[in-house]
Amino acid sequence: YKFFDREGNTLVLRSDITPSIARAATTVFDRERLPIRLCYQGNTFINHPGYQGRLHENTQAGAELMGVDTVMADAEMVVMAVDCLKEVGLKDFQIHIGSVDFFESLIEETGLCEEDEARLRELIKNRNFFGVEELLERAHVKTTAKVAFAMLPELIGGEEILKEAKKAAVNEKALEAAKRLEELYGLLTGYGVEKYITFDLSMSGSYGYYTGIIFRGYTYGTGDAIVKGGRYDKLLEKFGKPSPSIGFVIVVDELMNAFARQKIEIPYKYKNTFLLYDGNRQAEAIKLAKEFRASGKQTELVEKREDTSLEAYINCAKQNLCVSMLYLRNTNEIEMVNLLTGKSKSVSKKIK
Repeated sequence: YKFFDREGNTLVLRSDITPSIARAATTVFDRERLPIRLCYQGNTFINHPGYQGRLHENTQAGAELMGVDTVMADAEMVVMAVDCLKEVGLKDFQIHIGSVDFFESLIEETGLCEEDEARLRELIKNRNFFGVEELLERAHVKTTAKVAFAMLPELIGGEEILKEAKKAAVNEKALEAAKRLEELYGLLTGYGVEKYITFDLSMSGSYGYYTGIIFRGYTYGTGDAIVKGGRYDKLLEKFGKPSPSIGFVIVVDELMNAFARQKIEIPYKYKNTFLLYDGNRQAEAIKLAKEFRASGKQTELVEKREDTSLEAYINCAKQNLCVSMLYLRNTNEIEMVNLLTGKSKSVSKKIK
């Protein structure tokens, strides 16, 4: 989404958070010499004609690891993405992993002009491999490149396809990329997350700054990936501080769609306290709320209305994820309700 200010300068709503994080890392953390780990949450705005019927504004939660160019760092971020999805209750999902280095080496081998290269990328993105074959034949590209692209639709699966990827490698860059993925898989196996991993060597980065591995997370009940990430070793140098980096975002809106369609309840620790009081016990209620909040208990303070039943307040407290409710009555009694079990008891007590 683009706008113009009074001086005619172009203003753009943020479509991607990673460049903002990269800029912050090179300014706020410009003197750091050890790895930097950051997390964030924010909204992005994308105006795309292909997004008909879908949200143009999305909430993303992300994590970045800057300053490390190792396979171990790649594994750490992939495992973190897996752990995040498991933590929120997803069971059926897959992280698809590819390599920009492998994909780009195949593109470079074709020697296509800019227009044909753009068309080739679009065909592969849409998985139209018949169109890919036809384009390469018409352009008279090298036989090695045609053979490699003919193998591309088959380079999707488990660890076994990495051996085939090495056979399809058209140069040393592609071969090294396939070997790095093999090393990555070994580390992911050590973490015990291999059942969530699928390799897809036809993947290419949505943004031009990706340089190494890229990965996306998928589950059923959504129209797009719920996790998007990858390595971007050359992005920070555009802001003045060369530093290898890798990160990912969870697309919260797509994740919520998955929850709804898979009927998954979001896990949450019920720990809040609902403090209800009759009008003449306001001072005591305030004092008690201050004590609770000072001890770290999240406390809702609500004055009871005569036209609203106690049951309505109990339901409200449950909806607000409270574990207990205290009701300070005008009769100097305090009714204590356990919202998880439904049990309650009353004691006569004034708050001093």
